[in-house]
Amino acid sequence: MTDSEARRRAQVVRHFNRFYTQHIGALHEHLAKSEFSLTEVRVLHELSRGRAQTASVLGRALGLDSGYLSRLLTSFERRGLITRRPSESDARQSLIALTEDGHAVYAPLDAAAIDEVSALLGHLTVLSQEQLITAMKLIERLLRDRPKHELVTLRQPRAGECSWLVYRQAQWFAAQYGWDRSFEGLLARVVADYTQRDDPLREMCWVAEQDGMVVGSVCVVGVSTTVAGVRLLWVEPDVQRLGIGTQLLSESMRFARRTGYTKLTLTTASSLGETRRLCGRAGFRLAGTTAERRFGKELMIERWELEL
Repeated sequence: MTDSEARRRAQVVRHFNRFYTQHIGALHEHLAKSEFSLTEVRVLHELSRGRAQTASVLGRALGLDSGYLSRLLTSFERRGLITRRPSESDARQSLIALTEDGHAVYAPLDAAAIDEVSALLGHLTVLSQEQLITAMKLIERLLRDRPKHELVTLRQPRAGECSWLVYRQAQWFAAQYGWDRSFEGLLARVVADYTQRDDPLREMCWVAEQDGMVVGSVCVVGVSTTVAGVRLLWVEPDVQRLGIGTQLLSESMRFARRTGYTKLTLTTASSLGETRRLCGRAGFRLAGTTAERRFGKELMIERWELEL
């Protein structure tokens, strides 16, 4: 990436920060003309979630300076909004929790905040609301220090998601490996054939959903009466190594066995280490390798097989 491109991207992030900060400030101005600052409301919200916390944990969760947080908590304690008790695991720390008065003070603030955000969302269509929420979750996921081990659900693709899988995978492989648009064409044919055949007794597609976002996919399609192929196996790069790929491949194997297939095949390139790792761990064997020119590159194409 050139210096000018890096600078342009940094400016876009700064512009978004200013835009979003203005919106957050506008929302807070209407919180029932509260006597509490936005930071104080954030602390009350964190404590209202029902588990006692130490000041150090609270400070890390909210990104607050320890001295400022200490003064804020002292003010809360003086007003009877919180209690402190020694931690059983660390005598140097105190566990902080809201009192009944603290919960009573926070409840209308929480209700007012929900009303304000609901009014903001009310100007958008339902589809636009979902688009906004997904974008917010994606920002949080990408900027998080480390991936969260949250529940992953496998489900059938909804309208438009198969096309999105083509777009997302083609986009990533072009950026990461320089594969050309013929790869997108291949993905599109897989999706077109699968959706047009519409044969759920012999073929199935799943997307992996985490926190309302699609983070992976896989399809099982019929190759012959006894052989099925794995297609569109994909896990978003920032959530790999969390077991999602294993979950997708395991579901494919179970479906193929239930359907009566005797063999499952998967074709990949030797440069795709994550896919090869998944195949090996799932019990697939490398059945053959050929040098081919595909997707604008010279690749070693591998065929993996699993006897069911």
